[in-house]
Amino acid sequence: MGRPRVHDDALRARLLEETSRAISHGGPDAVTVRDVARAAGTSASAVYSLFGGREPLLHAVRAEAEARFAASLDAAPRTGDPAADLLALGIAYRDWALAEPHFYRVMFGTRADDDPAAAPVAQAATFRVLRDAAHAVLHDAGAPDADARAVRAAEGLWALVHGLVDLELGGLLPGDTDAAATRYASVLRAAGPGILQDA
Repeated sequence: MGRPRVHDDALRARLLEETSRAISHGGPDAVTVRDVARAAGTSASAVYSLFGGREPLLHAVRAEAEARFAASLDAAPRTGDPAADLLALGIAYRDWALAEPHFYRVMFGTRADDDPAAAPVAQAATFRVLRDAAHAVLHDAGAPDADARAVRAAEGLWALVHGLVDLELGGLLPGDTDAAATRYASVLRAAGPGILQDA
């Protein structure tokens, strides 16, 4: 007979959510096992049982953020038009950030030295998705040196979308969510080709 499951997946998910909130508001240093457990309506022993302690919990919440972000990019529409696909990735970036702002902060709101085991985002699989989409646009346009230029283009495009999203999440842009969505797509359509061309 198998061992009974004391703590289920729903509790694990709640603990990851509460940890992402704590990181979003105060950085990784704000995370304590006791506070996260209390916020999730459980005991500290549940955190140790499910994750093994504070550091494994921090690694788990980062892995969860990365998995959710990757899933959002994977769900972006893929067509025969590289430029439309690249725009769709930009829209997916914003949509995910607005839907999961705490996990977004876990991914992009902490310094690399907060988690020495975390690789720079520019080395992550999700960055390669953006790089490959930029490469497809450059290749489709017959650009020379598309391989080398794709990385520079992806970095510029990432800076563009990240800056806009960060400003919106910080409440620093005017208008409601619909106005922000229209403005965001408009800026990407206007600035994206220039970033690709100059990469």
